[in-house]
Amino acid sequence: MATGPRASASRRTAGASAMARSPLLLLPLSLFAALAASPPAAAEQQVPLVLWSSSRDLWAPLENAHEGHITTDIQLSSYLDPALEKGPRNVLLFLQEKLSIEDFTAYGGVFGNKQDSAFSNLENALELAPSSLILPSVDWYAASTLTSYLKDKLGASPLHVDQVTLRELKLNDTLPALLLLRLPYTTSSGLMAPKEVLTGNDEIIGQVMSTLKAEGVPYTAILTAVRPSRVVRDASLVSGGLGRHLLGEDEGLKPLSPSAPLLPPVSYNDTEPRILFWARNFTVTYDSESHDLTHLTFGTSMLNLTGSSWNSSFAQLVLTYENLFGPYLTFKFILRNHFYPVSARSWFTMDRLEIHTNNSFVVFNSSHITAPSIYSFHCQSVSTDRSKDGLLMSSPSSAWRVNFQNFQIQAFNLSGGNFSYASDCAGFFSPGIWMGLVSSIFMLFTFTYGLHMILNLKTMDRFDDHKGSTLSVPLME
Repeated sequence: MATGPRASASRRTAGASAMARSPLLLLPLSLFAALAASPPAAAEQQVPLVLWSSSRDLWAPLENAHEGHITTDIQLSSYLDPALEKGPRNVLLFLQEKLSIEDFTAYGGVFGNKQDSAFSNLENALELAPSSLILPSVDWYAASTLTSYLKDKLGASPLHVDQVTLRELKLNDTLPALLLLRLPYTTSSGLMAPKEVLTGNDEIIGQVMSTLKAEGVPYTAILTAVRPSRVVRDASLVSGGLGRHLLGEDEGLKPLSPSAPLLPPVSYNDTEPRILFWARNFTVTYDSESHDLTHLTFGTSMLNLTGSSWNSSFAQLVLTYENLFGPYLTFKFILRNHFYPVSARSWFTMDRLEIHTNNSFVVFNSSHITAPSIYSFHCQSVSTDRSKDGLLMSSPSSAWRVNFQNFQIQAFNLSGGNFSYASDCAGFFSPGIWMGLVSSIFMLFTFTYGLHMILNLKTMDRFDDHKGSTLSVPLME
């Protein structure tokens, strides 16, 4: 979508427990968060988003809202568009560094006790606002591009302000204005406890709302975060936690880096999602020229999938890039689904990867990329590098070099537009395991041989008789 937030993760569970203004908003925000938070939902890629406005009837009650629903970029745009088109032209964006729905549950007031809540001013603003909307689970990457989206829709550059400089601004409803207030967040290891920081941020929100109310300025306010403050491991398989991992390694608990967000996978859809493809890094090299195609492939709605097709036994994913290694560069992933009577199940195989340019064509055999059809295929590294046992082989050798890191693909039996459990390319017996087994077998053999020698020791059955007559040798004079 050209004007909305960039395409979000179709590999993630679709939907967000969202609510428009309703009697539930009369409850404390923390109690609503406790009701809306769903443990199975993948919190590691979600941030809450709260909207409220001085205009009425900007958001109708949402249909089919349910717990665990993650708001996608398309849904988020559909919520924001009416407010930006029909509502006030003054948009106030409170952008917190980190925030999760669990913060509302942990630091909100208990059973309506606002004095104990770290969000008392926010709760008051929601209760008094003519229109409001709460989205507990918004795709993190879609929320992170919110500033650029608002800039494009309003045609105004974001103006960084605080509660002091806001009083000096002369706002009106004729000229659009995008005001950006950044709110900090710290963990308990910092100088201030999280609740103290959240309470301070809430006071800033209260002061800003009081200023706008005193000046009678119409507004639409948005509160969200750059990234989640809490990482909760999700049992469902997303591209960030695929296949097997080392014992004791918990990738779900690693801190998320804002400089390297997890991009959503490529999704080919006809009536529903049919093919999913993802990699953490995607690079291609021809001779000495190299290009990183990661951001041109994942997390963008501008990717050209023309030529892709799907049926129950054959799938073809076609990715076309313009002005790369010539007028165009095309990758074709050819996959087939077969039923094997011996195993009584279907397996899919990626037959080959084709690279097409204006004056070049090469085919890489990829028959080792295979998995049961009910699974996806995942491999830490898929490349054309023969020295590293690359899974992509060409005959004869080609000048093209392709490398995927954390490669995952699935073209059959998708479940709700998400990757199924990953069949990993890593063998069960790693080099370390083989070394341990060989060493253990050698030591066991040595021990067994030594024990065998000890058990077979025998005592002598004849001894010299030292009590007999001694041998006398006469001396010759």
